[in-house]
Amino acid sequence: MKGFVFHGPGQSAWEEVPDPAVQDPTDAVVRVKDVTICGTDLHILKGDVPEVEPGTVLGHEAVGEIVEVGSDVRSVRPGDEVLVSCITACGRCRFCRQGMYGQCLGGGGWILGHRIHGTQAEYVRVPYADLSVHRLPGGLSGQDAVLFADIYPTAYEVGVLNGAVRPGDTVAVVGAGPIGLAAIRTSQLYTPERIIAVDLADSRLDAAKRLGADVVVSVREDPGQLVADLTDGLGADVVIEAVGVPESFELCTRMVRPGGHVANVGVHGKPATLHLEDLWIKNVTLTTGLVDTSSTPTLLRMAAAGRLPTASMVTHTFPLDSMEEAYDVFGRASETGALKVVLGEPRHDTLAVPAAS
Repeated sequence: MKGFVFHGPGQSAWEEVPDPAVQDPTDAVVRVKDVTICGTDLHILKGDVPEVEPGTVLGHEAVGEIVEVGSDVRSVRPGDEVLVSCITACGRCRFCRQGMYGQCLGGGGWILGHRIHGTQAEYVRVPYADLSVHRLPGGLSGQDAVLFADIYPTAYEVGVLNGAVRPGDTVAVVGAGPIGLAAIRTSQLYTPERIIAVDLADSRLDAAKRLGADVVVSVREDPGQLVADLTDGLGADVVIEAVGVPESFELCTRMVRPGGHVANVGVHGKPATLHLEDLWIKNVTLTTGLVDTSSTPTLLRMAAAGRLPTASMVTHTFPLDSMEEAYDVFGRASETGALKVVLGEPRHDTLAVPAAS
C-alpha cells in the first residue's frame, strides 16, 4: 500500500509501505476512506515532536471500513463503517478505567502517527479496536465524521470542559484554526454571553464569525484591550489557547480575569513564559491536556442529529494520493484560506449505465 511517511524534520513523502495486518487479538485493520491533516502533523514535520521516528506513517484521524479484526474484537466486524479515534485505549489500565484514555498505560494513548504507523495511508492497523473505533451513526458522511476523530473532542474536552465554560461567560478563543473553530462551536452548548475569536488571518476570523463568534479581532488590533473594554476591565472568564506558540499563550494569560480559566489546547514546541509575578494573586486556573476522546460517542450523535455543523469547516478536498499537495495547502493556510482539508476516495453519487448496443 501507500502512505505518507515522515523522514525527519522537513522531509516526507507519499510512498509504498508494508501492508498492515492484525498483530494482536484486539486489533482491527481499516481501509481508509476519509482522512485529514492536523496541526499536530505540521508540528511533527517541523521537528517539534521528537518522539516520532523517521519512517513513521503520519496521521491520527480517519473514517473507513473494517476489513479484518482480531479474535478478541467484539464491537465491530468486517464491513462496518467506523471512525478511527485519534486516541487508542486499552480499557484496562488505571487511567482508562477513569476515562482518561489519552494517558493510557497499556500501550494506548496518542500512538497513531506518533509511536506507530498512522492513518494517512490506504490501510491502518488500529490496536484495541473495541474502544478505539466507533461505528458511524446513520446519516453522517465520512467527510463530516472525520472531524470527530480529533478536533471536536479535543476542542470540547481540553478547551470547553477544562475551561469550565458556563452560562453568561465571556469566552475568548485565541486561534481560529480548526481546533479554535470547534471550540467556538462547542462553547455555544453552554450559552456564554459572548465568544471572542482572535487570529491573524482574516479568512479564519470570517469563519469564526460564521460559526458563532460574537466578536472577532486581529492580533494586530490589541485583543487584550478589546476584551477589557467588553468586560468593564475584568477580562474574559475563559480563555482557550488554540495556537501553540509562546506569544499566544502569554496573550491568553493577559486576557483572563481574576478567578478565570486559561485552557491550553495548542501543541507547544518551544517554552512559554509563565508570568507568575502577575498571576499568583489572581486565582487563575491554568489547565493543559491531551484529549481523552471520552466524549466522541456523544459528539457523533449530536452531529448526526444536526446539532454540530461541520460542512463549513472543510474548505479543501483531495484524492487520497494527493497527500503532498494537501499538506502544502494546509501548511500555507494564511495564503490558501484552508481550514480543514479532507482526503478520500472518489465519490460515485450516480451510476453510469452504458447504453444497450
